[in-house]
Amino acid sequence: MSLFKAASTVSLLTLASRVTGLVRDLLMASMFGANALTDAFNVAFRIPNLFRRLFAEGAFSQAFVPVLATTKAQQGDEVTRRLIAAVATVLAWVLLLACILGVLGAPVLVWALASGLRQSGEAYDAAVLMTRWMFPYIGFMSMVALSAGILNTWKHFAVPAASPVLLNLCMIAAAWLGAPQLEARGIEPIFAMAGGVMVGGVLQLAVQVPALMRLGLMPRIGVTWGAIRAAWAEPGVRRVLTLMAPILLGVGVAQISLMINTQIASYLTPGSVTWLFYADRLMEFPTALLGVALGVVLTPQLTAAKAAGDSEKYSAMLDWGLRIVVLLAVPSAVALLTFSTPLVATLFHHGKLADSDVAQIAVALSGYGAGLLGIVAIKVLAPGYYASQDVRTPVKIAIAVLVITQLLNIALVPFIAHAGLALSIGLGALINALWLLVGLLRRGSYQPLPGWGKFALQVVAASALLAVLLVWGAQHFDWVGMRSQSLQRVGLLAALMAAAAVLYFGALWAAGLKLRKMLRR
Repeated sequence: MSLFKAASTVSLLTLASRVTGLVRDLLMASMFGANALTDAFNVAFRIPNLFRRLFAEGAFSQAFVPVLATTKAQQGDEVTRRLIAAVATVLAWVLLLACILGVLGAPVLVWALASGLRQSGEAYDAAVLMTRWMFPYIGFMSMVALSAGILNTWKHFAVPAASPVLLNLCMIAAAWLGAPQLEARGIEPIFAMAGGVMVGGVLQLAVQVPALMRLGLMPRIGVTWGAIRAAWAEPGVRRVLTLMAPILLGVGVAQISLMINTQIASYLTPGSVTWLFYADRLMEFPTALLGVALGVVLTPQLTAAKAAGDSEKYSAMLDWGLRIVVLLAVPSAVALLTFSTPLVATLFHHGKLADSDVAQIAVALSGYGAGLLGIVAIKVLAPGYYASQDVRTPVKIAIAVLVITQLLNIALVPFIAHAGLALSIGLGALINALWLLVGLLRRGSYQPLPGWGKFALQVVAASALLAVLLVWGAQHFDWVGMRSQSLQRVGLLAALMAAAAVLYFGALWAAGLKLRKMLRR
């Protein structure tokens, strides 16, 4: 399977996930609005997601996939299957202990992430209760990350990319069917969402099983003390744990930044956590469709190239990934900076979400959009280090960027409140990506292929034309005032987005960019 075809498969399935996620968020915004209790849910949901990003999709995946790919390439299937079983055994027992501690320690976790919720006792208590219900979600998602690492290494990308759809469908059902049932019984309806999250976690893990069984790669988890000790002693497990330590620090830096931002937001105007949450959800469209898809596809391929000593192929794959990032992330960033209000108004401005909420979400979205290029580029550049099992360099960069981000918070939040939190993350991501790129260039691991200058000019020129169209579209129509004309507003947004795509890619074609040749390179 070619890189482009594999990335396209992941992107299309990720798009399905993001579309259903958007439907979920639209339904929640309409039914629950933006208030202290929605802040409580978003804090409670963020806690298991924080640990998921820290351990499951963060340190564990970034350490496990390179070790797995290297073992597969150099030692064969039998040793690889033994590694998978040992890692699964260790992971399962660690997760069991972590989930027990998380449920018991929910009040401490909520206080650490959003102590400002104590300003509303009801919101704080609700957040603690929902955290206890949802914390075991991290256990299911960590096993999903193990399964995804295995399937992606064997170039089976579809099931891991599609499984998040199940979480969104479960949360949609919880909002649509469960919340009214709870409300009718005098129970706060937002609690239904916690049940939807847990059911979604179970289903996401369940769909991995048939795919693993077809490949003969279903892990056997040891349950005896002897099996657990043997798993800990497995050299591959030790290697994964050794790599996880510095990666955990690096990923932890990003999550610490998120925790600090959530903590700050909990002390701002009620609804600030929710405004940032909805802006972040919209940001996940381009970051997942571009960055996550490219990272998922490139990581095992870069690792295999490094293991084979093929430095030319390794560099060429990085070059291809970065060109795709620039080609698609730059116009996406332009859209978020110039067209945020129409996007937010059309998608979220329904039901209990007020006119003022639209403006607050839109300004946060613009802040995130300023750093979109960096956020996406990191997903391509960081695997360039992990493929050669160099995790220390990205960690050092991440720590420095954390300090820079918090300095930016000090400078920005007093003036633009929650939008300053979003902008600081965006600017920090740009610095992080540039630092990673310079490091790869200096060590000679990445050698840009000819044509970057012309390519950059083509993208900038086409993006400038795009910006003109979107600025006109944003200012010419009263997007917030069209609240009662939902279908007309949706149609207008779709027409402008289609025109923007035609204008951008048409301008690239007119400038001489051979898009098909570049994608298939």
